[in-house]
Parts: sequence; structure tokens; C-alpha cells
Amino acid sequence: MAIAGWLATDLWRWLGVLAGKRLRDDSEALNWVRAVATALVAAVIAKLILYPTGVLAQSPLWLRVGAVTVGAIAFFVARQKPVAGIATSIAVLAIGLWWLGF
Repeated sequence: MAIAGWLATDLWRWLGVLAGKRLRDDSEALNWVRAVATALVAAVIAKLILYPTGVLAQSPLWLRVGAVTVGAIAFFVARQKPVAGIATSIAVLAIGLWWLGF
């Protein structure tokens, strides 16, 4: 069982490290990997906004979309610092939920 778990995770990590040493930062393969990773993150965020669970599912869609929009604006205003966008989105969502009585 432990070997199967190791093969499923660590083997691929080590292969990635070995292959990563041979890739240039501007290579097409690495650009593709970045694009796929970005698309996966965007899909998870979209799922959280459109099909939430728990307390977030009880919040209105306009509040969730508004929090992401304000967070995106803060991200760009703060010279593309992720912390600014994430913190702003969380703050807007928390204040909105409090205001609505959640």
C-alpha cells in the first residue's frame, strides 16, 4: 500500500524535477504547463462561485461575483500582488455576509 502511494505521487514529482532541469523558462512545454495550471485554478474558482457549498451556498450570487470583481480590481491596483486581491475578496465577502445577517 505504501509503495503504491509512493508511486502515485513521489515518482511523478521526481520525474518533474529531473525534466524541469532541462526545460528553459521560455519553452513551449513550460508555457503549456503554466496555461493548464492557470486554467485549473480558474475552473476551481468558477466552481466555488457558481456551485458553492455550505454557508457560501446560501449567499447570493451577486455577492460572490462582486467579491471576486472587487478583489480582481484590488489585485491590479496593487501591481498584481495576489495577497491584495485575496484579502480584498475575503473582506468584501465577509462584510457582505455580515450585512446580510449570516
